[in-house]
Amino acid sequence: MYFKTEELAPNDIYRYLVGGVVPRPIAWVSTLNSEGVSNIAPYSFFTVASINPPILTIAHIAPQAATQKDTLANLKATQECVVNIVSHDQVESMNASSSPLPNNISEFETFDIGQVNSIQVKPVGAAGAKVRFECQLREILSLSEQPAGGQLILLNVVGIYIDDKILNADKLIDQNQLDAIGKMGADGYCKTTLGFDLARPK
Repeated sequence: MYFKTEELAPNDIYRYLVGGVVPRPIAWVSTLNSEGVSNIAPYSFFTVASINPPILTIAHIAPQAATQKDTLANLKATQECVVNIVSHDQVESMNASSSPLPNNISEFETFDIGQVNSIQVKPVGAAGAKVRFECQLREILSLSEQPAGGQLILLNVVGIYIDDKILNADKLIDQNQLDAIGKMGADGYCKTTLGFDLARPK
């Protein structure tokens, strides 16, 4: 079956994109609003945009009402965040934090998510996250202002925390110890501990 996207409703395009582009890493993004309230929310449109300089990118998809989520508003206001990588033992807290709470209500406090102070940015990180990227806002590129339109968030990585327990003898991250989860289509998730190695051609 073949679809012309111009003939599909946004909801159908969404379902086909998130069902086909899998698995997706999850950025569990913690921010501060202008009043200093801590917020944390998951984003699965997330990847590395550059190594030199180190830049992460997150796509913020506007809800159908064309409003902006707290994370985007907070980044615009305070210019900093922490991208926490979600391990399997944090999946319930991560899912709970996607609840549509008012901006002045902290997901950390509401869902009893542990906090840890950051080194170079003001937003706290999620305690227990085995990898945390401290970031400063670089740029927001508006791709569409329509409902379900995208805002591409570029983040400069200023610091990286890695739990010593997940580093192997070569100081690389042991993927099984990280035990990160990925997002699939609809309500689906996947684990990342059933991977395999394949050497690149030389």
